[in-house]
Amino acid sequence: MRIAELSRESRVPIPTIKYYLREGLLPAGERTSPNQAQYDARHLRRLRLIRALIDIGGVPVAGVRELLDSIDAKGENLHRALGTATHATLTVADEGPPTPGQERARAQLDALAAARGWNSDNVRARQMIVNSLATLYDLGDDDLAALLPAYADSAASVAEIEVGLVSARPDIDSAVEGAVIGTVIGEQIWAGLRHLAQEHYSDRLNQTGRDDGEGCDDRPTP
Repeated sequence: MRIAELSRESRVPIPTIKYYLREGLLPAGERTSPNQAQYDARHLRRLRLIRALIDIGGVPVAGVRELLDSIDAKGENLHRALGTATHATLTVADEGPPTPGQERARAQLDALAAARGWNSDNVRARQMIVNSLATLYDLGDDDLAALLPAYADSAASVAEIEVGLVSARPDIDSAVEGAVIGTVIGEQIWAGLRHLAQEHYSDRLNQTGRDDGEGCDDRPTP
């Protein structure tokens, strides 16, 4: 297909496709003349992958390049690919000296990781958790910070299934691609499901309160 057809099939504007070509995110097509090139199903799939990482995963272009390099690297393994996905998708602000809240949060995280045998050198993920816990402590929401083990239980359950699923793929290249895509897109699914579940339990609690005569009329006062 020519670039116009590639644009129609992918629903990505031609100028954007040309930008991805210049940036090396999309492989060059097969030249048929000095000003014409042909593309195939591989280009279409790569283009859809790029758009998924950007539009759904919220990954910046630099991060997309890092992820695609990981997918394309020969000899890449699943463990490194997961690390690359974390590095490309998580942003952590530069930190100065640790605050008391961060020190408390780091101790809590270290204790949890040690109890579960989680030996991770994922600096960004650890720092993101520490910063978030420290924020809860600073706000006085210690009850929410105490949910860390519950979060860990849910994360461990899903992660074990995810890693087992992609590692069972027939070849390492497919496994690496699945690890990257699953990490980035799965993050959005996880967040969306959490919101749906919160809404469900909040509504159920609200209905229970009404059944007990403890609810109030939510209609605005005229």
